[in-house]
Amino acid sequence: MIAFYRGKVVDLTDIREITADLPRSYEVLVRDRIKFRVGQIVYLAVAADEQTIGLGFPREERAAALAAEPDKFLPPRPSDERFQWIELNLAAVDYDELRELILDAWSLCVPQKVRREYFGTL
Repeated sequence: MIAFYRGKVVDLTDIREITADLPRSYEVLVRDRIKFRVGQIVYLAVAADEQTIGLGFPREERAAALAAEPDKFLPPRPSDERFQWIELNLAAVDYDELRELILDAWSLCVPQKVRREYFGTL
């Protein structure tokens, strides 16, 4: 299933829009791949073809996500399995779900205080 947002599949423009106001987040180019970091921690990496992204994801929830939605979630490369990481097919998500997943990935990397301030919780 292909999810459309504003008549198109979500893309790098949408990713940049979502990450633009995230505290401590910044974009880098590493070996011709766009990555988003907090400090030195990568929480989102865009594939070279921009069809998939890798993002931070709780390791204990990964198997369930892969089993429940195999068209949406893809396993990380074997070298990344030890990390809190999962791959996402951009054609299978809409903007709102992409935003939620990116915010969750970013939340794994920032201090609790920054997370609470951003979401407005005490």
